[in-house]
Amino acid sequence: MPEKSTSVTDVTDRPLIGVTRAHACASRGDNRQPVTSVTIRHPDLTVLALDLGTTTGWALQSQSLITSGCLSLKPSRFDGGGMRYLRFRRWLEQLQIDAGPIGAVYFEEVRRHVGTDAAHVYGGLLGQLTGWCEECGIAYQGVPVGTIKQFATGKGNADKAAVIAAVRARGFSPVDDNEADAIAILLWAIETGGGVR
Repeated sequence: MPEKSTSVTDVTDRPLIGVTRAHACASRGDNRQPVTSVTIRHPDLTVLALDLGTTTGWALQSQSLITSGCLSLKPSRFDGGGMRYLRFRRWLEQLQIDAGPIGAVYFEEVRRHVGTDAAHVYGGLLGQLTGWCEECGIAYQGVPVGTIKQFATGKGNADKAAVIAAVRARGFSPVDDNEADAIAILLWAIETGGGVR
């Protein structure tokens, strides 16, 4: 079975670059060079984009078809504190089965949260996502909020309504800002090759 991630020195003949030092070490190609991006080289590579949160927006490109939606991770009153994370992990595993092997994951990299609870939820989901990606050998990369907004609207500090309008102008129908952000992340990854262009 071919490796899903490779070291920085082996980018010319592989579909993508692994984005973590662990991937580089595992493939025995760690030359201590910074590994910073995922390069999409094949259009048939399945790519997942996520806007992590209690309502997680997602967008998936598989075989040149883009699908998107929202996943509610709001706990019921009978759920324990960790149930949202277990549901998220199971959703990722089922998506991997349904969509075929995922080659790369991009997520919105948030550095500042308005509330403490939002920060805790984001951190827990990010921990589940990165652990799952490492376990499955899937390359992953965070995309700063300003980069996404700049790409989608031409303005790095655009509001949510502007991002939704920009995504709708490209022919998509997001139900909310979470789905719009995920679509914008996916389009950014596709059009820039993961930030390389």
